[in-house]
Amino acid sequence: MAVRAAVLPAVGAPLEITGIELPDPGPGQVRIRLAAAGVCHSDLSLSNGTMRVPVPAVLGHEGAGTVVAVGEGVTHVSPGTPVVLNWAPSCGTCHTCVLGEVWLCANALNGAADVYARTTDGVDLHPGLNVAAFAEETVVAASCVLPLPDGVPLADAALLGCAVLTGYGAVHHSAKVRPGETVAVFGVGGVGLAALQAARIAGASRVIAVDVSPGKEELARAAGATDYLLATENTPREIRALTGQQGVDVSVECVGRAVSIRASWDSTRRGGRTTVVGIGGKDQQVTFNALEIFHWGRTLSGCVYGNTDPARDLPVLAAHVREGRLDLSALVTERIALEGIPAAFENMLAGKGGRALVVF
Repeated sequence: MAVRAAVLPAVGAPLEITGIELPDPGPGQVRIRLAAAGVCHSDLSLSNGTMRVPVPAVLGHEGAGTVVAVGEGVTHVSPGTPVVLNWAPSCGTCHTCVLGEVWLCANALNGAADVYARTTDGVDLHPGLNVAAFAEETVVAASCVLPLPDGVPLADAALLGCAVLTGYGAVHHSAKVRPGETVAVFGVGGVGLAALQAARIAGASRVIAVDVSPGKEELARAAGATDYLLATENTPREIRALTGQQGVDVSVECVGRAVSIRASWDSTRRGGRTTVVGIGGKDQQVTFNALEIFHWGRTLSGCVYGNTDPARDLPVLAAHVREGRLDLSALVTERIALEGIPAAFENMLAGKGGRALVVF
C-alpha cells in the first residue's frame, strides 16, 4: 500500500510530496502510522547539506504515532501501541555506550544508510535520520520505538522525540541548572522554548531569553522567560546589567552560529557554564584567546541530543506533562500538512515562530 511522504531527492533540491511503498516489517522492525512530526532545524540542515545523509531520503526525525504491525522478535510494542520515535538509538556496545554516554553512540545513525522504502516508480529511498517521519507511515528498527507513557496527547508527543529531549537535557544533564541560578537561552525556536521550560522546572531564579525576532517575546515568556532581549552586539552587556554585573550562571546556546556562541560565552559569569546545543556549520569559527579561557574559569561544553537517554528520560518528561509543569502545545506555533514543510523551512531561516508540527 502506498503512503504519502516528503522526499528529498538530492541535497539542495526542493522536497517532493509523493507516494512511497513500504515493505512489511521484517524481524526486529515496526511499522508506524504517524500522528504528527515536528519540523526541526536539523531537517533543514539535512536538506541544504550542512549535515549529510544518503539521498534520496525521507526526512523527519521527530515523530509519534501508533504501531500498525510488528516483525518477528518484537515484544515491547504491539499493534495499537502509541509510540514516540527515537531517531538516535544507542547500540549498547560501542566505547561511549559502555561508558554510559549513549547520546554519543558511534553507531546511532547507521540505519540512515539503509534502503527502507521505494517511491511508487521504483526509486530506492533512505530513512533520513533513521525514522523517516515526514510520511503517513514508516517502518523502523524496534530500537527506534519507545512506548508513549499515559497522559500525553499523541500528536504533541512528537516533540518529545527531539526538541524537548534536547532542550530539557541541555539544561538538566549538560548545564545541570540548580535552583536559584540564573539562565540565559539564546535562540527561541523549538529547542530554545523547551530549554526555557526546563530552566523554569529546574527552579532558575531568572530566565533570560535572547532572539533576533521581536515577535517571539510572548512565546518566550509563556515558556518561562522572566526577561526577553533582542540579540545585538550589546546583549552580553545587557545580561550583565540584569544580573548585578556578574553574568548568568548558565548560558544555553540553541542557534549554532559563531556570533551567538560568542555572545553566550560572554554573557556567562566567571566560573559559569556555557552549553552549546545548536548545530552549526564548519564555516562558523569561534575564537577565544588563551588568557580569557584561563581568567574567566568558565566551562564551555558541546551538547549532543541534550546528553539524553530517551528510554530513561521519556517517562520523566511524560510525568512533567501529566502534572502540568511541561506544556508541549506551547512549543507549537503552527500545525501543517506535508505540503507546508518548505514554508516551515523558510520560516526557520527567517527566525520566525517556534515549532511547526506536521499533523497527519
